[in-house]
Amino acid sequence: MEPPGASIANADQIEFWNGEAGDKWVRHQETQDIMLGPLGERSLSAARIAAGERVIDVGCGCGDTTLEIARRVGNGGQVLGIDVSEQMLEHARRRAAKEPGLTAEFLKADAASHSFKAGASDVVHSRFGVMFFANPEIAFGNLARALRPGGRLAFVCWRPVAENDWVNLPMQSAAEMIQLPPPPAPGTPGPFAFGDKTRVEGILAAGGFKNIDFAPDDRPMLIADSLAAGVEKIVDNSPLARVLVDIDAATRLRLIEKLTGLLAPYCDDRGLWLNGATWIVTAQT
Repeated sequence: MEPPGASIANADQIEFWNGEAGDKWVRHQETQDIMLGPLGERSLSAARIAAGERVIDVGCGCGDTTLEIARRVGNGGQVLGIDVSEQMLEHARRRAAKEPGLTAEFLKADAASHSFKAGASDVVHSRFGVMFFANPEIAFGNLARALRPGGRLAFVCWRPVAENDWVNLPMQSAAEMIQLPPPPAPGTPGPFAFGDKTRVEGILAAGGFKNIDFAPDDRPMLIADSLAAGVEKIVDNSPLARVLVDIDAATRLRLIEKLTGLLAPYCDDRGLWLNGATWIVTAQT
């Protein structure tokens, strides 16, 4: 049975990720996986995925974590990558086709309301895919029902913007040149909706989870392999990109020049590095 109102409430996010946002993630897939891969490795390790297990990968995007899970569960296991973005799922399927021995399935559906088989999964995992639910208590209740008793949940999510230099520094730089919109209300679906540990703990408990644990993780992230590529990526595919949609070309160029100067000290011979701050969250049914 579909949770009441979940699909309707998530309509804005579904539209967003099937538009230009999905196209950008496909375009930047390789650098995104380099940037986020070590963080996903932390959540995968916390999930303690074993051979033969049945796993749901929520917000699987272009498939990086789903394919890694498939390698870990082997032919005796199952992994379902679920996402609302058709563009990203098509890209994930193309990647999976290059490894035909993997048992990975990709499904376009809303994890908040999809009718998973009750009690059929051992693990629910997500790399930055659970912060976009309009009704997170309903969504996590749906995911809890998909898990067997004692099933495990593990995900990685961003801590507040102020702790994440990869978005905070560019935003501060832009604020010196243009009028930024007011920040979203706390808890608004989006990348930083799960920054408040107390709030997230309440959401998970309301969804039916227990033994909830938060481990902070702080580390420099490789944004791109050069300063120019890093600035281009930030301007094209980050929270700052949404702010820059309507600015004129001349202002955009000046902002890029300013941002390049600001971020130059964070670059070395490997590329542009900016700090990221996350929670590694685990729980059980």
